[in-house]
Amino acid sequence: MNSSDGAAVVVGVDGSEPALRAVRLAATEATRRRRPLRVVHGFIWPLLHVPPAGGGLREQAEQIVAAAVAEAETAAPGVRVTGEIIDGEAAAVLLGETATAAMIVLGDRGLGGFSALVVGSVAIQVASYADCPVLVARGATRTGGPVVVGVDGSQSSILALGFAADTAAARGAELLAVHAYRHPTSTGPGDMQPLVYDEAQLQGEEERVLAESLAGLADRYPELHVTRQAVRARPGKALTEASRTAQLVVVGRQGRGEFTGLLLGSVSQSVLHHADCPVAVVRGPR
Repeated sequence: MNSSDGAAVVVGVDGSEPALRAVRLAATEATRRRRPLRVVHGFIWPLLHVPPAGGGLREQAEQIVAAAVAEAETAAPGVRVTGEIIDGEAAAVLLGETATAAMIVLGDRGLGGFSALVVGSVAIQVASYADCPVLVARGATRTGGPVVVGVDGSQSSILALGFAADTAAARGAELLAVHAYRHPTSTGPGDMQPLVYDEAQLQGEEERVLAESLAGLADRYPELHVTRQAVRARPGKALTEASRTAQLVVVGRQGRGEFTGLLLGSVSQSVLHHADCPVAVVRGPR
């Protein structure tokens, strides 16, 4: 995340209802973080060589941005809002913003998306490649409930934990750290998982992983109430279950044991597709 004072919360809009939900979420987040809000619309028509007769399309784009700016100002009076139309495809435009943005916010689906897709391709692309945290507006909007973060001991999840703690502290919410496991983790490349193992010992080891990940958190956030939950389950399913009463779920882009070639891990994708509240995806080290 860009921590410079001028870094804005950036929200992508396309005139759809999910985009307007994202605008309201982004405006609230900008207020909490004391940052300006930047409304961006990717205007793809010049890339398709639309003739001058299609000039009304730019007017429509201007109306989309103006409506989004007005929506943001209504949702969070006092927040500094600017809007811009940028020529380009939506995902590419938003990814171009990530180097200088504090956060990218977008809806889970946009205009023209396939009805069979739970989360649109733009959200998946931006979450996969962004250089800053990506907040996807989906599910129910809640002001109560915990901020949930998936923890597995990986560097990516440690960064997600820091983002979640900052967010929970800013919102005055409880932080629920969920560590889900299914079986012993192999200790090295090529190692096989043991066929026989002690269940109690496994639980103790996994609880230790969670405790070590949270070490020092109380010193940095003395007023933050943190609940730990180590549960034997698929991580995606455990986080989806927790999302039913949460106001936000935070995940790292890629977790422990996932294929390094995947830009967006299977757990993050599962949560993006099934969570019942907004989801933040935090990039780990390259």
